[in-house]
Amino acid sequence: MAKTASAKKETVQNNHVPIKVISVNRQAYHDYEVERTLEVGISLVGTEIKSIREGKVQLRGSYAMARKDEIWLENANIAIYEHGNRYNHDPIRTRKLLLHRREIDQLLTRVATKGLTLVPLKLYLKGGRAKIELGLCRGKKLYDKRDAIAKRDAQRDMERIVRGR
Repeated sequence: MAKTASAKKETVQNNHVPIKVISVNRQAYHDYEVERTLEVGISLVGTEIKSIREGKVQLRGSYAMARKDEIWLENANIAIYEHGNRYNHDPIRTRKLLLHRREIDQLLTRVATKGLTLVPLKLYLKGGRAKIELGLCRGKKLYDKRDAIAKRDAQRDMERIVRGR
């Protein structure tokens, strides 16, 4: 079982709780401009946490939406656990995100008034619990994406020149 490179990273934040990054939604950073991030919990069933610990998660193309005053994660793929037999889970089921009522109300008003989108940016384990970094994002236009690519390439070229000297 090969683990992805992103699953091997471990960092420690200010409160000294180790964080193990499992999956990063790099496509979201390309398609959206992130205005604000928020750490939220995720409600899991059965063998999903075991599959997450193995690093078999894909957030690309996933999003969060509100239903009945709750926030739900849609289209996130948590692969089937190999040793789960009949107790396995549906890989692309809708999962509830765990937030306080005040946070949900703030997010819903921002999404409704400013036309923003809720996108999962990162999934990680923090203190043995699965957490998602949820971003309040605005979609980029095509010319914004091209501009970001040009800036990144220019920065890479400058770093390459500095290292060469």
